[in-house]
Amino acid sequence: MKIYTRTGDDGTTGLFGGGRVKKYHARIHACGLVDETNAAIGVALALLPDPGSLEALVSSIQHDLFDLGSDLATPQSARVAVPRIGPRHVKRLEDAIDAHEADLEPLKNFILPGGVPAAAMLHLARTVCRRAERHLVGALEELDTGTLALQYLNRLSDLLFVLTRWVNRKEGINDIPWIPQVNHKGNVGS
Repeated sequence: MKIYTRTGDDGTTGLFGGGRVKKYHARIHACGLVDETNAAIGVALALLPDPGSLEALVSSIQHDLFDLGSDLATPQSARVAVPRIGPRHVKRLEDAIDAHEADLEPLKNFILPGGVPAAAMLHLARTVCRRAERHLVGALEELDTGTLALQYLNRLSDLLFVLTRWVNRKEGINDIPWIPQVNHKGNVGS
């Protein structure tokens, strides 16, 4: 199979189950944002000094994101079977949040993104995931998807936040609290 097909040269792309839509279609945009999230998570994993216990979790998330992409690229009316995100996927993320959060001090304020490179990349993956979620909220009006995609992305961004803190803690880096900057007149900002 060749990597190029030339079928998208007219600005359209094929959906699973047939049909073509413009590459800027809400469904394709959502798939692209899920793909960006997956790529950012892959970079974070590559940056971990010792992937250890996170490797299996991150791998399962990356597989889920491919399933989510195929789910979003397939209209519910299509007569093709594709993996669909279900309650078990959301539950697995919730369990991972609970397990990793148990190792952390309770959060008392907002924190700044950063820390070791892997944690900083997890912060970036979290923001890309939130962007995908925001887009999907608007796109759901146009899509005939009956999945739990929105819940999955919401939990995933929460998990990515927890993992940033968890990775930094494992590397001996403390959370950096956000401190509002107040000028000499008592106003926030400069």
